[in-house]
Amino acid sequence: MNRSPSPRSDAHIARVFRWSLLVVAALAALLALGLYLYRDQGAPKAVEEAVIEAPEAARRVTAAAMEPPAIPYHDITREAGIDFTHVNGASGEKLLPETMGSGVAFIDYDQDGDPDLFFINSNWWPGNADGRAAHSALYRNDGHGHFQDVSHEAGVDLSLYGIGVAVGDYDNDGWPDLYLTALGENHLLRNEHGHFRDVTRETGVAGLKSDWSSSATFFDMDNDGDLDLFVGNYVTWSRKIDLEIDFRLAGLGRAYGAPNHHTGAISRLYRNDGGRFSDITQASGIAVIDEKSGRPVGKTLGVVPFDVDGDGLTDLIVANDTVRNFLFHNLGNGRFEETGTMDGIAYASTGKATGGMGIDAANYLNDPDIGVAIGNFANEMTSFYATLDGQRPFVDEAAVSGLGAPTRLALTFAVLFLDADLDGWLDLFQANGHLESEIARVQPSQSYAQPPQLFWQCAADACARRFLLVNESGDLATARLVGRGAAYADIDGDGDLDLAISQNGRAGKLYRNDQSLGHHWLRLRLRDPAHRAVEGARTRLRANGVTQYRQLTRTHGYLSQSEAVLTFGLGESEQVDELYVTWPGGAEKRVPVEGVDRTLVVTRTPR
Repeated sequence: MNRSPSPRSDAHIARVFRWSLLVVAALAALLALGLYLYRDQGAPKAVEEAVIEAPEAARRVTAAAMEPPAIPYHDITREAGIDFTHVNGASGEKLLPETMGSGVAFIDYDQDGDPDLFFINSNWWPGNADGRAAHSALYRNDGHGHFQDVSHEAGVDLSLYGIGVAVGDYDNDGWPDLYLTALGENHLLRNEHGHFRDVTRETGVAGLKSDWSSSATFFDMDNDGDLDLFVGNYVTWSRKIDLEIDFRLAGLGRAYGAPNHHTGAISRLYRNDGGRFSDITQASGIAVIDEKSGRPVGKTLGVVPFDVDGDGLTDLIVANDTVRNFLFHNLGNGRFEETGTMDGIAYASTGKATGGMGIDAANYLNDPDIGVAIGNFANEMTSFYATLDGQRPFVDEAAVSGLGAPTRLALTFAVLFLDADLDGWLDLFQANGHLESEIARVQPSQSYAQPPQLFWQCAADACARRFLLVNESGDLATARLVGRGAAYADIDGDGDLDLAISQNGRAGKLYRNDQSLGHHWLRLRLRDPAHRAVEGARTRLRANGVTQYRQLTRTHGYLSQSEAVLTFGLGESEQVDELYVTWPGGAEKRVPVEGVDRTLVVTRTPR
């Protein structure tokens, strides 16, 4: 399917507006003239109007092009062997951490070529545990989408108040490691050929006992071949502070308080010095302090690494809750400049900060334009920031993208760009769910469990650049989830992307993509013979006159990690015309592609 992006420049809009005014003026003049000429002619004669219709075939094509296809996702949680249940420790005190849920990650921990599944768990509060302990869980994939719990034998059945998870090979040994964020100190688990060992102390990435960390990401900030680590921190919190605030809702009594009742927190940046890390937060420019109050500005829940300006250095886009969003522009040499306000990503189109949760970014139009989606609180539409011709500043196009009205009521945590139907155009998935279990008592338009949403990007000229809600999405259409984290991977080797979703205080979910549209695909696995980092690699693929752009990162959405494989939908195209990979550092490689509907392994040429 081919489509040229519609022009969106101010000049174009001005031209359209002026022509509209001229047309309206001309019609008004003709109407006035007609009334003048026929004012004394008596009753007008009836005129039979001629109806000119488009040919039937053209009407069918237009209607079909604007109708989302059936993209059924089926709930296979039980049959796949997943029995994880999240514990948030809620016992009536209404403590804010109980609302945030936890993340989920696809990780090929045993390096057998298929994605395994990890759920991080929170815990019971001290004094309420009664001997109980909640554990995180790792499930090994047999290659066909069936899973076995290997948590204990793999050494990941930790008991902590876990929040988020990041995946990356920090020591360049070829085995992906796990970083777990928490309320309190964080944990780095080194993958030693399928068994994980806690190396937090020796690597220096625990953070503080007073920290409340959220989303984290491994990324190579300086293109030196090893992965550095950004750790988002949410707010300054303690049980004592929370109870003293004593937030209440009329009709409910004590309720979960908003983050604007809490002081912000400084996120952390760790530079990888060959397997050990140095905290360079202050020197790097990551610490954002309010000049008037002297307090931290950020209340970070989501982060996505993305090279926004195409200079080969990975930037960081950060979603903050109730305060402005950040864009940390990578200046090189371990230095960043926060440019969110100048680059138009800090606030919504109303000029106000939103309740930013999860975040994702992509070249969603198959051109240099970048789209950044941010999930927001209830009664705030999903933010959708977009560039023009690949140039900043961003503009919040939520209202005109098709996302505005359908997302306004939802309380959205995870947002993910993925090509769900393999037509070559990126779609958008949202995991939704409220904080208050009894919210419907005081806000009838709201519910605790909410439907997830899959939006299809319509590539036809008649609806270009708009996302349409997919109604025929199988079990997703009828699901009611207290959604938090979400991640995608091809769990069964059929080329399309399946979904794992974590719930707050409820069972984790696994949905298999059973679309049957006959679209072709190509999956790309990037490798380095010396196990150097390939995160941040940029790719472009051309097929059937359309060029798709991807940047490699595992970090998408909210507290979660997706697979480290790039999936390109090809629609009806049975061949790839060209494929280029630009490695971190700038070296470019043209990759021959012989055939489609396969996974292609591309190896970087040794230095």
